[in-house]
Amino acid sequence: MSIPSFILRRSGGLLLVLLVTSFVVFGLMYLAPGSPLSFVLGPRGGTPEQIARVTEQYHLDDPFLMRYFAWIGDIVRGDLGDSIVYRQGVTDLIGGRIGTTVGLIALATILIAVIGIGLGLLASLKGGWTDQVVTTVATLGLATPTFVIGVALISVFAVGLGWFPTNGSGGGGLNTVFHLTLPAIALAVASAAYLARITRAAVLEEEGREHVQTAVARGLRPGLIVRRHVLRNALIPITTVMGLTIATLIAGAVVVENVFALDGLGSLLVRAILQRDFAVVQAVILVLVIAFVLINAIVDFLYTLIDPRIQLGSKQ
Repeated sequence: MSIPSFILRRSGGLLLVLLVTSFVVFGLMYLAPGSPLSFVLGPRGGTPEQIARVTEQYHLDDPFLMRYFAWIGDIVRGDLGDSIVYRQGVTDLIGGRIGTTVGLIALATILIAVIGIGLGLLASLKGGWTDQVVTTVATLGLATPTFVIGVALISVFAVGLGWFPTNGSGGGGLNTVFHLTLPAIALAVASAAYLARITRAAVLEEEGREHVQTAVARGLRPGLIVRRHVLRNALIPITTVMGLTIATLIAGAVVVENVFALDGLGSLLVRAILQRDFAVVQAVILVLVIAFVLINAIVDFLYTLIDPRIQLGSKQ
């Protein structure tokens, strides 16, 4: 499949996923109990005139399908709507917070790749007690919930030792990286542990293949065998897991951002759900779905770079 055909196919799939997701999300928010009026007018409510004005302004009494198609039409025009609670455009709300989430996921991805692949290679190539230690650590990392890891990191390294700040995303540059270090570690632990196990299994499987045994019998250097014959062939499952891991980090960031009080898309989504801020919930979820689909498309493209025998867009 050519690159233009691949892009066209992926774009069509993205549009279909977005349409189905938007309908499901809009329907669930529409059926959810409670009303955003309580957050707009305050706990005491408002006068009948105020209620009628706000209801008309945000079209809260319009039929479901009318509100849904009106919202889709606004999105096509690039308008994500206005937040009922924050009284500003949803685009501005997302734009001011997406940088924190992207930075958190990017830093966590680097940690996952370095630690996960590194430990997996160490366990598979060294074997013995090293393999046992890595396997045990990976099991513990997989079994520990993200919020528990986050609280433990705050207690030890932020409150106890005072090495890192307890909350906030910093003022930019290295200061932001410094603020996001503990959240990124908390977000990366489980995924790095899983990637380490996958890397270990993939490398051990490749080491037992005939072409690797032939290379060993020919007396090639161990480092060359690992790079050219073992690791390259093991990259397909490693890349697959890495892509899925990055996609799941989007959901995991919701928990981490709330634990560390980061002002990102995850914390914005949680507050918007609690406050029945329909426009914000719908827009944030659509952004996350787009990111998920794009990441999987990139992984599909990377397959052809790793192994030219794999056709673009073909099933593995």
